[in-house]
Amino acid sequence: MANGPEVRMTLNYIVDSSREKYGDLGAVGMAMEESITYEEFHDRICALAACLMERGLAKGDRVAILAENSYHWGIAYLAVVRMGGVGVPILPDLPEADVHHILGEMKVKAIFTTQRQIEKIYDLRADRPEIVMTLDDFQSAEGLPQTEQFSTIIETSLADYREKRAQDEVIDFPEVGEDDLASILYTSGTSGFSKAVMLSHKNLTSNAYGASGLMEIKPGSVFLSILPMSHTYEFTTGFLLPLLVGARIAYAGKTPTPAILQNLCEHEKPYIIFAVPLVLEKIYKKRVLPKIEKSKVLSLLYKFKSGRKFVNKKTGKKLLEFFGGNLAMMGVGGASLNPEVEEFLVEAGFPFLVGYGQTESSPLIAGGPFGDPTISIGSTGKPLPGVEVKIEDGDQETGIGEIYARGANIMQGYFNDEDTTAKTITSDGWLATGDLGMLDEHGNLHIKGRCKNIIVMANGENVYPEAIEHKINAYHWVVESLVVEDNGKLNAWIYPDYENIDEVTAGQSRMQRREHLDGLLEQMRKEVNGALPSASRLTEVFERREPFIKTATHKIKRYLYDRYANIA
Repeated sequence: MANGPEVRMTLNYIVDSSREKYGDLGAVGMAMEESITYEEFHDRICALAACLMERGLAKGDRVAILAENSYHWGIAYLAVVRMGGVGVPILPDLPEADVHHILGEMKVKAIFTTQRQIEKIYDLRADRPEIVMTLDDFQSAEGLPQTEQFSTIIETSLADYREKRAQDEVIDFPEVGEDDLASILYTSGTSGFSKAVMLSHKNLTSNAYGASGLMEIKPGSVFLSILPMSHTYEFTTGFLLPLLVGARIAYAGKTPTPAILQNLCEHEKPYIIFAVPLVLEKIYKKRVLPKIEKSKVLSLLYKFKSGRKFVNKKTGKKLLEFFGGNLAMMGVGGASLNPEVEEFLVEAGFPFLVGYGQTESSPLIAGGPFGDPTISIGSTGKPLPGVEVKIEDGDQETGIGEIYARGANIMQGYFNDEDTTAKTITSDGWLATGDLGMLDEHGNLHIKGRCKNIIVMANGENVYPEAIEHKINAYHWVVESLVVEDNGKLNAWIYPDYENIDEVTAGQSRMQRREHLDGLLEQMRKEVNGALPSASRLTEVFERREPFIKTATHKIKRYLYDRYANIA
């Protein structure tokens, strides 16, 4: 194999070098099941890649993956790029119309899917891929569309591949360079338009190499994967990073409720987990706060700073036990972490890092490094090694401006959209993120919200709705909230935790329950306003009776609620 720089920053190089270094170590598998080794993983990737080439796929062809997490997902993707193809990961929770749009625009030659997803391609005609392979071996009883079972394909192609290798027959895979396209991913952004982001091999591998420098990870360490691989956050940090360092990836295989997560962690004893803030916030609200509130002693201690720290430290030890007792770091990203939860985690001594990034930056821009004592609460740490960050048009008083980033991780552009690409990436390579932030004296990046979300009041004051929402969401009976401007006033819509409300009001009449909730809403409004500057205070709060529509990383799609008063 050539060792020139053109192959060191490719996904194929990572897979090849990992096999050489860690061949006998476990590589990937489902949680609570035996994993396959790096040697076996490499063989399956190459065998499937050869199979795809025999089926007529060539370098540059696009192949979609519409499936839930599994190690088969990883084999399929890496086989596609092995033969020079372009992977098109599709978020499994996307509706059928969005899937049709993506497949129509991408003109994919093949698709890997599962039983839970295959209905989304039933009605496709002109844009249905020629090859449909099911990662879970599902076969439609009606035979439509014609499917091939993944395990059968792997078994056959693996036998052929090993026979050729035994006879010293070389499979002529296309040469793949670091600037070749590796993925086209559709953003799950909150601004209303999903854009097709083009990421090269170097974009993705440079970000994984940068992330590997945030803390020491020994070969054989266990990564528990709970986020969708079709999102760059999990793909880079929860897939490429562990492969790079010789770790073992255990896939949860299902949406991890706290009970399921605890069971998986007890068995796998993960070293690292990457999660969205919702995971920690749910555990904090459902398991930590209720125990404190139901105990008179703990509630009394919690009123004093020293007492609160004592309680949190004790709780932190139990939280580590919840995650299997071996957790060295939890990466938190994809959305902003509630400051109250972050303060608890710090006082609890819980090992975590907050990261920041975008699909367009493969995705990490800032985070860590782990153990840096100068990382301040509320920040996302320092820019990732190899990534530059600057604040454009920063306010002279606050230092807040738009975050710009530059590095080898910045996308090639948006597919078939040169105008938007030119508006997003400057001529000298800076990515305009569309996020507002500031850098403190230690070089930590603080995210203040989206440029498009900022509310300018009649008196000229800038209001960051996310900051108010964090204060509201800290209440244990609140699931989520949205702050909007309505005719010069700030209002908040609250989706309550109805399980909590039902528990507290058990045995009461409908009218009494209504009065209880109304009282909570008004009390919360007054308390939150007391902690806000006058320009940011809420005029009214309203109950919302169903969850907000969210992205794959659980951010509310705010654009859907611009005219909130008309749709409540």
